[in-house]
Amino acid sequence: MLLQDTVLGVVGMNALALLLVVARAPLFRTRLYRPMLLNIGLSIAPVVVLGAGVLAVALLLAAGAPRAVGVAAEVAVVLVWLLLLPNAGYLVTELNQSHRKPGERVPEWYDILLVLSLAMSGVLNMLINVFFVQLAYVALRFDDVDGLQSAEVRWLTVAVLLLAAFGIYLGRNIRVNSWDVLRPWRLVARVVTHLRSPGRLVEATGFTLVCGAFFGLMHLVVVGPLVGAVVALG
Repeated sequence: MLLQDTVLGVVGMNALALLLVVARAPLFRTRLYRPMLLNIGLSIAPVVVLGAGVLAVALLLAAGAPRAVGVAAEVAVVLVWLLLLPNAGYLVTELNQSHRKPGERVPEWYDILLVLSLAMSGVLNMLINVFFVQLAYVALRFDDVDGLQSAEVRWLTVAVLLLAAFGIYLGRNIRVNSWDVLRPWRLVARVVTHLRSPGRLVEATGFTLVCGAFFGLMHLVVVGPLVGAVVALG
């Protein structure tokens, strides 16, 4: 029941954010801010890819594919998921309210609730993604669900959240997108050039650590009870 309520809450928060973005234009006779719609879609993408990937791997194995093929497929799914994961939490950067334009007659309270809904949906999307991957990792690596509370899984979670935080920094500051990995040398050159600028490496490190700590604490609050419930039931 706890997992069901959590998933329902995540879906509901995404739906609320989407509704507020879409309704803003007709309610207050202003333009539809399409970048927010794109960001909501990208935020949802990681868990969709993860679910589709897990299903595809399961079908491969059920069809009698060699174990090596299954492992390769699992690695591919995880890598694609990890590249997309920063998109899940990127919505926290919408709190700057840069979408508000002079002359628009949109009440401030509406936009405050809109950006808070966006940010919270991003946080929840990030956490539910990490939780599902924790479950999958434990299912493959351990004999029982007690592995969810192991040091190995906790350190893995910390590493994933830090990588996602760094990805969010790159997305906000040098406008890197997940699909830029298709041109790896150009991507690496952009990142290195940015980080070699005066003060940028310190800024990137600070953002990554603070943002990672934020997601980590939220993980304890939201996912912690889920882990406890799964272990208790197991």
